[in-house]
Amino acid sequence: MDPQAFIRLSIGSLGLRFPELGLNTEKSGYRGLSSPCVCEIRLRGFPVQTTSVPLISPAEVLPDPQNIASCFYLEESDLKALLAPGCFYNPHACLEIAVFTGRKRSHCGVGLKRQQIGIFKMQVGPEWGEGRPIILFSGWIGIGKNKQESGKPGAELHLRVKLDPDPRYVFQFEDITMLSPQIVQLQGSIKQPIFSCKFSKDRVSQIDQLSTYWSGSADSSSDLEAERRERKGWKVKIHDLSGSAVAAAFITTPFVPSSGCDWVARSNPGAWLIVRPDVCIPESWLPWGKLEAWREPGLRDSVCCRFRLLSEAQEGELLMSNIHINAEKGGEFFIDTDKQMKTETTAASPIPSPQSSGDFGALSPALGGFVMSCRVQGEGRCSKPLVQLAMRHVTCVEDAAIFMALAAAVDLSIEACRPFRRKIRRGFRHSI
Repeated sequence: MDPQAFIRLSIGSLGLRFPELGLNTEKSGYRGLSSPCVCEIRLRGFPVQTTSVPLISPAEVLPDPQNIASCFYLEESDLKALLAPGCFYNPHACLEIAVFTGRKRSHCGVGLKRQQIGIFKMQVGPEWGEGRPIILFSGWIGIGKNKQESGKPGAELHLRVKLDPDPRYVFQFEDITMLSPQIVQLQGSIKQPIFSCKFSKDRVSQIDQLSTYWSGSADSSSDLEAERRERKGWKVKIHDLSGSAVAAAFITTPFVPSSGCDWVARSNPGAWLIVRPDVCIPESWLPWGKLEAWREPGLRDSVCCRFRLLSEAQEGELLMSNIHINAEKGGEFFIDTDKQMKTETTAASPIPSPQSSGDFGALSPALGGFVMSCRVQGEGRCSKPLVQLAMRHVTCVEDAAIFMALAAAVDLSIEACRPFRRKIRRGFRHSI
């Protein structure tokens, strides 16, 4: 398998200071200045990313160089677009980091707009496409003037901007998962068959060596209508080109409507067990990960997919991803230890890094960053999942297969979480 070239642009080690004022920021001339401030990180063609910037005094130590605040992942087409000449007013693409005062405030009922403290700009250059690690900037730089006392320096921003090669394998399901499609690897315009996907539905729950991982099942009920509407017994097996099963995903907790509503609720999510073959015992499986999914109703309904790795090193479950996907339009499920996920209280909480080679196939200790992404369509749409895997996490075909099983489970969860009384689109009656 040959990977495609990607690069990772990381921005980190952020800090803001006023050299002449220390932490006495009232003299800086910025109303509502609070710690931390916020910055918007912009790169043409990519969504704006927002993160916090801590205020530090000149006497404090430098910000941690390993602290990553934001990442952009660029493929070859992205680089070509960035290096191409732009319009008359914006001929060159730039990385821009605009720093603002903290939250918007109000005074006497009148809203006060947040103020821009300064902006850092770096032009995209040909060195971005050289495919080698390079530190584009590291250190302090002035980004603003002192508004109260002209002639004196204003705010200074500390940051570290780095490029790293991040080659990836790109796979795609050639049809919807329920039709047991072939899975191909994409290399430009070339499609190379790698796996086949076999989907099946079994209404009879099997009790086997995986029963110890069965949790959160719905209580038994005499309500035949509820039983009829359960989505359970779904299975996906991933086969290599020789026909051997190399990974699988099984529903272990049925997708059923929760009490008082007509959808799979957070209080009783459906769950998948992602497994790999036991090399010591033929026809046996070893648990690798657990995916839970439920529906979050709102102005725009979403399906929440929460993935836990059944870590061999830590003898427990390691939360790796908690992603909300738009139920109608679809979206992207990803595992990325550099990014931050939103907890239930919407506070930022870092995703822990896997600790051993047993966590992600042949993953080496201390390796983190991007692991995988899976783009899926919304409910009732013809979804052909597109999967990207970091090359450093894949040493053999079997390593890639386990992520294909996870991607299939994510895709099927979109349909499994569809409201039960909603009419099914024509051509999708097989999805129940």
